[in-house]
Formats: sequence, C-alpha cells, structure tokens
Amino acid sequence: MRGLVMELETRYGAVRPGGRTARVRAAVLQAAGDALVEHGFDRLDLADVARRAEVGKTTVYRRWSTTTGLVADLLVDMAEQSTPRTDTGSLDEDLRANARLVVATLTDPRQGALFKAVIAAATCDERTAEALHRFYATRIEEWAGCVRAAIARGEVPGGTDAHEVIRAVSAPLYYRFLASGDPLDETVADRAAAGAATAARAGVYTV
Repeated sequence: MRGLVMELETRYGAVRPGGRTARVRAAVLQAAGDALVEHGFDRLDLADVARRAEVGKTTVYRRWSTTTGLVADLLVDMAEQSTPRTDTGSLDEDLRANARLVVATLTDPRQGALFKAVIAAATCDERTAEALHRFYATRIEEWAGCVRAAIARGEVPGGTDAHEVIRAVSAPLYYRFLASGDPLDETVADRAAAGAATAARAGVYTV
C-alpha cells in the first residue's frame, strides 16, 4: 500500500505535509469528498471546496491546481486509510474477509457515494482513471498475498493467478453496486468469496 501512496504522490505532486499544512490538506480532502458525494465530479469546484474547508482559495489552487489533481490526492488519502488484508491461515476466511470489507465500504453512506463519484469521474477523465486504476491495482496486489499463501499451503493449485482470484471476489459485488442495484450484504459477500475459493481450488484460475 505504501508503494501506491508514494507513486501517486510522485506522479500527481500530492506530497504529504506535516503540521498545520497537514491539517489544511485533511480539511480540503474532507471538503472535496463532501462535494463529490453531494454533487458529483462534474460540479466539483475548487473555490467551493476552499469555502467548505474554510481555507483560502489561493491555497487550494496553488496546491492542487485542478479538480483532477484534487481527486488524485483524495485517492492517495483513501489508500492511506485502507484496511490492510487479513491473514487467517485459510483461503476461505481470507476471501470472506475481503468480500465483507468490500461490501462494508460500498454500503457505507459516505464511502459508497464517494466511490461512485470517483468511478464516474474516471469514466470521463483520463487522469482520474489512471489514479483509480492504480489504487485498485495495488489493493488487488495486497489481497493477492492471501492467495499466494494458499498456494504455498497447497490449498489451491500451483500456477493459480492470485490477482484473478481477488478480482473474482469483488466483481459480482461491484456489479450489484454499479449496475444491477441488487442488495449488498454479508450473505452476498460470503457467497462471492465462496465461489471464488471453489473455482480457485478447481483450477479455474491457473495459468
């Protein structure tokens, strides 16, 4: 996860400050998240964010420059706050924890709305899309560790694509979240995890 944070900071100039500057950043990112949840990316405005954060417009324009830069820094902040993967010693339990974390995030009133806004922004802005892709690529890589551990324990065949197993867990959950609108709960999460684990053990994801 730290690798993602450092890469995004380098790419988008989102260097994490300390002291009072850190408090300003936190206030601005909170305000940006609020604005995205309320109005979406197309109505995100740096002056409005500055007003919400109670900081000078010059500060916001100088540090973030554009709304896409601000969203990229927001993704850095989301990465910093992401829950690390579990390590239970069981693939089924690890994948279940992953699926439940995804569901908890997507069904959270603020986090779910924020992810929808960022995903929508990524569909029409290349810079935001790149930042979002890197965010998810790193989250998948982090959780892929539980599949590699399962390979080492002999739970799944050697040559299993760990990334594909993790994608198989979250894909049906994001489909419900973004497309079908069907309910998302722990039962759905557990079913997605069990399906991915069963397929992995059957060799579906071997390469």
